[in-house]
Amino acid sequence: MSKSSRGLGHELLDESLQGSPTVVSSHPTHTKKLYLESYGCQMNYSDSEIVASILDEAGFATTRNSDEADLILLNTCAIRENAEQRVRSRLRQFKSAKAERPHLVVGVLGCMAERLKESLLEQEKLVDLVVGPDAYRDIPNLVKQVEGGQKAVNVLLSREETYAEISPVRLDSNGVTAFISIMRGCDNMCSFCVVPFTRGRERSRDPKSIVREAHELFEAGYREVTLLGQNVDSYKWNLDNKGQVKDPNQPVVRFAELMEKVAAVQPDLRIRFSTSHPKDMTDDVLHVMAKHENICKYIHLPVQSGNSDVLKRMNRGYTREWYMDRMAAIRRIMPKCAISTDIMTGFCGETDAEHEDTLSLMREIRYEMAYMFKYSERPKTLAERKYENDVPEETKSKRLQEIMELQRENGTARTLAMKGKTYRVLVEGTSKKRDDQFFGRNTHNAVVVFPKGDAKPGTYVNVQTLDCTPATLIGEITLEEADA
Repeated sequence: MSKSSRGLGHELLDESLQGSPTVVSSHPTHTKKLYLESYGCQMNYSDSEIVASILDEAGFATTRNSDEADLILLNTCAIRENAEQRVRSRLRQFKSAKAERPHLVVGVLGCMAERLKESLLEQEKLVDLVVGPDAYRDIPNLVKQVEGGQKAVNVLLSREETYAEISPVRLDSNGVTAFISIMRGCDNMCSFCVVPFTRGRERSRDPKSIVREAHELFEAGYREVTLLGQNVDSYKWNLDNKGQVKDPNQPVVRFAELMEKVAAVQPDLRIRFSTSHPKDMTDDVLHVMAKHENICKYIHLPVQSGNSDVLKRMNRGYTREWYMDRMAAIRRIMPKCAISTDIMTGFCGETDAEHEDTLSLMREIRYEMAYMFKYSERPKTLAERKYENDVPEETKSKRLQEIMELQRENGTARTLAMKGKTYRVLVEGTSKKRDDQFFGRNTHNAVVVFPKGDAKPGTYVNVQTLDCTPATLIGEITLEEADA
């Protein structure tokens, strides 16, 4: 998998507590310590914060030092094979650590849990416990089982669990940006994807609990929240899967209405969201985005392929023409909105002509950023059962390189187009490259670096951009009004 360097990231691999305090806990008397690593998407990272909260109540403080941990949990991703291999490699390291610290408990959470539970527990003997995405409340009991000498498993999926009332322990270090999970599961049976099997059916979280969490975050000093779901556009509260109202005494809330509610929490609380689905994104969502200045003008809209026949084999539920219609709506309603995407190359049966259709779509849209990767066959998916993984690896790599080169050109051109303009930027923290500079992002999700001056993290400043690298804007704080 390859990606552009700009953006929140659909794939945040190997995220532990780097940069966080040594111990995170609301109970300073805790003596046991938890070490968490998250692999995969933002949803996994958000889930890790829920797990940290559950285990905080069970007596575990969260540490970023695995050497001092009593419990090590890896929140895993199964969307591509290389992610699984990286998790296995990490588990082997911790297995060696257990030889020196017999009391250490090691577990796997998330999307690898169901498919690999027997292998990880019994065959390879890499872990002590395996927990699926809907069973996190059971972790304290499972840890007790392990301490009693047993292996422990709970991978049951739920149609109700949303963890709505749990206040996540924020594991990030900047205190400025945070995730809010608005729904769980996925009903889109894309032929290449394992998520519906690992995370279960869609269920939406009570909007009141989402708004309450946004209020709490703002009061705690956070100034940006990202609303998370496998497909945020299919968020629906008080509607069943057939579209019937569940409770006539309660309002129906869809994603557009939910965004409106969260945007109303505070004008200085920025709103982002991820991920949208082309078949479900409505004009209502776009009009709400255009209406509220604090909803960022940035949409991650995965296309996967620019060819309708490939999209049909992928079971994506839309055509190239439908996708371009959604793009036209975005440009019409929000002309300056930035767009990023996911692009898969080498899917089953993909021809040179179908690959060229993807390149032509990229040239037409000119994405600001893209996550680009080769197709990786996953067990139990429709694609594995129905199609042959017949595109040679060499061809996949060649096509991926062409996609990456084109995206590099597009991304650089879009960054250059921002040079010389003034943007309202949320200060997120000190630049990784220079201690005398801050970094933040504008509404379009472009990273901006600038001299610190009198600014502070968690505040907004107007930055005039004077220069740029292919993916980063460079500027200085100004009193001039922002262009965007």
